Amino acid sequence: MRIFTTLLTTLVCAALLWWAYDSFQSRYLRTFDNQATLFDGSQLQLPAELAGPGPIRVVHFWDPACPCNVGNQQHLAELIEHFAAQGVTFHVLQKPGSHGQLPANLGALQPVGDLPGSEYLPASPAVAIWDRKGQLAYFGPYSEGAVCNSSNSFIEPVIQALLQGRQVQASNALASGCYCPWQKEAQ
Repeated sequence: MRIFTTLLTTLVCAALLWWAYDSFQSRYLRTFDNQATLFDGSQLQLPAELAGPGPIRVVHFWDPACPCNVGNQQHLAELIEHFAAQGVTFHVLQKPGSHGQLPANLGALQPVGDLPGSEYLPASPAVAIWDRKGQLAYFGPYSEGAVCNSSNSFIEPVIQALLQGRQVQASNALASGCYCPWQKEAQ
C-alpha cells in the first residue's frame, strides 16, 4: 500500500510539474526559427532624393507583420537617440503591400517611398547604411540570434567607423536569426 501511495504521489507531482511547465511555455516563450539568411546588398541603391554625398544614411527595412521586429525596435530607438545628434539620418522602408504603423518611439524615421533593389531583399528586419559619399557600407541584419541589442549589434561599430571617417564595405552578410521573408511568396 505504501508503494502505491508513493507512486500515486509521484505521478501527481509529475503531472503538476508538467502542467506548470506547459502553462509557462505557452504564455511566456515564443517559438524561434533560427534560420541562416544571406543578405546581399549588391542590388541596393539610394533613391534619387537621398543619393550622392551627404550624411550617413541608415535605412530600416520593416515588415509590420513580422514578429521578429519586437527584438530590434527598442534597439533601433536607441540608435536614433544616440546617432541622430551626430548627423546620422534614419529612414524606413515598409514592405510593399503591408499595413502597419511604427511605434511612437520610432517616429523620427523618415519614410523612403522606393529604394531601387529592395525587391530583391531576402528578409527583414534588416538595415542598410550608406556612408557620406553615398556608397553602401553595410547591408544585413541588426545582429545575429534571437534578440538584438547594443551588445550583439553589427550596427554600432559600422556607424562609429563611418563617423570616424573610416571606410566600411560589408554589403553582404550571412547570419542566423529571427527573420521574415521580404519577397512575396510564389502563389
